[in-house]
Amino acid sequence: VCSNSLRANSLENAAGLLKEEMRNLGSLIISCADKYQVPAGGALAVDREKFAQEVTNRINNHPKIETVIREVESLDITGPLIIATGPLTEGKLAGEISKLTGVEYLYFYDAAAPIVTKDSINMGIAFKASRYGKGDDDYINCPMNEEEYSAFFKALMSGEQAITGAFEKQIFFEGCMPIEEMARRGIDTLRFGPMKPVGLVDPRTNSRPYAVVQLRQDNLEGTLYNIVGFQTKLKWPEQEKIFRLIPGLEAAEFVRFGVIHRNTFINSPKLLGATFNLKENQNLFFAGQITGVEGYIESAASGLVAGLNAFRLVSGKGPLTFPLESAIGALSNYISTAPAKSFQPMNINFGLLPSLPIRIKDKKAKNQELAKRALESLTKYIEENF
Repeated sequence: VCSNSLRANSLENAAGLLKEEMRNLGSLIISCADKYQVPAGGALAVDREKFAQEVTNRINNHPKIETVIREVESLDITGPLIIATGPLTEGKLAGEISKLTGVEYLYFYDAAAPIVTKDSINMGIAFKASRYGKGDDDYINCPMNEEEYSAFFKALMSGEQAITGAFEKQIFFEGCMPIEEMARRGIDTLRFGPMKPVGLVDPRTNSRPYAVVQLRQDNLEGTLYNIVGFQTKLKWPEQEKIFRLIPGLEAAEFVRFGVIHRNTFINSPKLLGATFNLKENQNLFFAGQITGVEGYIESAASGLVAGLNAFRLVSGKGPLTFPLESAIGALSNYISTAPAKSFQPMNINFGLLPSLPIRIKDKKAKNQELAKRALESLTKYIEENF
């Protein structure tokens, strides 16, 4: 929803490693994503409409799946059941889950970035390029000089925000931090974050801009572009006014403004095992962002683990606990062993994997070695258990 990107595809990145592991495990989600990939430099981004339809069609047309569309208000756990209701779970079902878990929910706020039409972008100012030449000029870049950046920053800081709940403390996940919240940390924060100009050269000046706003293709036709890193809780009229201060977006046509919503998740370390089932009831599994994994890929990975283990439970087999050296195993381990009192959602990252036996100073080389070990351990595990 907030982005069409499934993040980095390279094995030097933990998200890329997790996707490769999911490919090796036959993931439906990754298979559909690979089929409807759109240009995004070193990332795996999808045409969201075609991707979503492919997933839906494969499920609906599967001979052993019956799809029933209705609101679920109560739970029957006489047999294996997977709750994958997402981070917006509320109402009677939320109350039912709360009764089952016996603990209060945690929460954080998540935000989505605006989308504009490509034809409304002024390409006389904006230019196509990827940082450091990676990819095939997959991003549209809107360059700013110091004066333009200063004007944008001031407008951003004074923009009127949407009301998000008078009685709730706002806790934002760092990976989806609203652009205005990030800017409050200092005037140069954005220039070292989503608006960093490094690795880019403005062809009009033949020099590096003071700041850059990047846009990423959002559909296969290339008619829609997502403003990268611009998740926001500004009111819609404010977004239109402020974001049109960005050079190249003076006449931008917004097909979706940024939005903010509350994400709900359970206290998984207290409740779940690394197999994603409830410690107190082996028949009940949870999957997706409601478990405290953060991100599309991580959510899909948790569903893969829960689905495989629910099937093994039906088949009278023991559960699968993936090796800690693998990304999927490390993520499963995190949601089941992190400190319960301070538990917060987490993207996959190499810091979740066990350390290497030898110290490697070069980060790239270290990540490559971690990825190699991860895939080797998963391959061996698959051979022994599948």
